[in-house]
Amino acid sequence: METQSVASLRNRKKQKMAQLFEKRLKELEAEQKQLTDLRNEIAGTGNGVFDRYKYPVLTAAHTPLFWRYDLDPETNPYLMERFGINAAFNAGAIKLNDKYLLVARVEGADRKSFFAVAESPDGINNFTFWDYPVDMPETDEPDTNVYDMRLTAHEDGWIYGLFCTERRDPDAPAHDQSMAIAACGIARTKDMVKWERLPDLVTNSPQQRNVVLHPEFVDGQYALYTRPQDGFISAGKGGGIGFGLTATMENAFVNEETIIDNKNYHTVYEAKNGQGPTPIKTDRGWLHLAHGVRNTAAGLRYTLYMFMTDLHDLTKVLYKPAGYFLAPEGAERTGDVSNVVFCNGWIRDEDDTVYIYYASSDTRMHVATSTVDKLLDYVMNTPPDGLRSASSVSTLYRIIDNNRALLSPKSLV
Repeated sequence: METQSVASLRNRKKQKMAQLFEKRLKELEAEQKQLTDLRNEIAGTGNGVFDRYKYPVLTAAHTPLFWRYDLDPETNPYLMERFGINAAFNAGAIKLNDKYLLVARVEGADRKSFFAVAESPDGINNFTFWDYPVDMPETDEPDTNVYDMRLTAHEDGWIYGLFCTERRDPDAPAHDQSMAIAACGIARTKDMVKWERLPDLVTNSPQQRNVVLHPEFVDGQYALYTRPQDGFISAGKGGGIGFGLTATMENAFVNEETIIDNKNYHTVYEAKNGQGPTPIKTDRGWLHLAHGVRNTAAGLRYTLYMFMTDLHDLTKVLYKPAGYFLAPEGAERTGDVSNVVFCNGWIRDEDDTVYIYYASSDTRMHVATSTVDKLLDYVMNTPPDGLRSASSVSTLYRIIDNNRALLSPKSLV
């Protein structure tokens, strides 16, 4: 039998463990409250097109403690993480019931991604995850990984979520566990809680990523922005932002993809490009935000760029400024996949403020704000890419000459 002294020692140890458990839990709760209560602020004077904000709006540390920890001191006396979260990034965005919602790609320490909704009262501060992640139904062929949802409130009354679904390539050799096939998964919802999974998009392209649903019918059909590519990583001869029509989203099939915005040598979109969020309709045309990829000595660099298409002919690009719209800066350049910004969600508010939600380095979410008028001014009046160094110099000469005509020589010294 256990002696009284041994029992007493065991009891004291148990009490001490319980005290340490409570102390650690309070510290974790205080840290998270400080994070979610942090008031964001505009970072610097910016470039006049948009305002960047100083702090990320979502990180792995924003995920609820009751996701990551077993909070029962009996089964987790040291209060260890039981389900590690690696990152929260690449979020779709929508405003619903006066709340600004992000459907983030949350990646666990096991590399599997899932979707989770976080909400904010003002689109900039206090983003808080809902208690449960999205319970996304599977198709007959289960996904290994799902990620990067684009949200579209369509005129048919549904909110559609289009995302990348990834499965291992059945033709991959046994020694290569990285080869995959990417397709466009489709789900729809009315309330962002209950999701109906539809069959994956079918196209004639070997692989599909970055597919976005247009918010309006086109000739009575659903319109999709696609990104055909030959392989899981390489766009190959496919590439570019495509456009196609399907009669239904319940068995979506695009027979023909027309490339409306292609890759181009020695540009920020020379290696790959893809549609970002759902385009914004204005009285001058549709505003598009896209990502472009180029090769560097340090690896692939992802930036964001913009263009505008015609109100009625969605395949006609009217304006396209040269270079990038937004690129990674400072701490944004470091993370799981460095030197990357990616956007698949923005929100146009009732007052025409535009909240641009972008991820940095496959790790965290940020926000930048602009207005429809500013974005129109930027897209329509920023010079296009001349595709040669001499053209860039000519553009600078025009700007300098115009400014010299406005200013006295003394003020230019």
